Amino acid sequence: MNIIAPISRRTAVAASTLVLAAIAIAPTTAAAAALAAPAYVGSSDVAQTPSDVLASTPWKTTSAVDQDGNRVALDNPAVSNFVGWAYFKADGTYTMYNLDDSPKLHGDWTVTPDGSERWINAKNDAGQVLFERVVPITQLDKKVFTYRIFPNAADTSVYFDIVHTKTNHVEPGSDGRGPGANGNGSADYHFNNGNSH
Repeated sequence: MNIIAPISRRTAVAASTLVLAAIAIAPTTAAAAALAAPAYVGSSDVAQTPSDVLASTPWKTTSAVDQDGNRVALDNPAVSNFVGWAYFKADGTYTMYNLDDSPKLHGDWTVTPDGSERWINAKNDAGQVLFERVVPITQLDKKVFTYRIFPNAADTSVYFDIVHTKTNHVEPGSDGRGPGANGNGSADYHFNNGNSH
């Protein structure tokens, strides 16, 4: 026995409309989902902390500027002790060298979470702290690291901004294992010749 129920024209149109709508939406939704989910999220997409940025590359002192915006020669006695190569490691240690690759400083470092200040200490070969210094950071990004020094701490109207730029200079004495060689930045010795940085 065949039972054929009559379908009203209104029901047939409504059902057809729903089927066509479902077919039209499905590919659009799939395409939108594919666009919303990136195929690859590289490390450059991950937000770095100021400490991560500082430790991400070796730095070279490339200029100094006074409070009036005038360039200051790097051999000027007011800034010359702050000139060199700097290697800040992710483990919170650092080493610094003069531009002729001679040893300068080593010790520990931190950057405030908001990136406004850098703290360092300098240690002798026995690990004793020789001095500590906090400097305001005026710029810190993947290419430039600038901090401010005050010759007289009581007079903040006179200052020098010490500008460092990213470099690929391999850390001296690291046998190419330093951050400039994409290594782990470890060195087998530490030193200090009395210079400040």
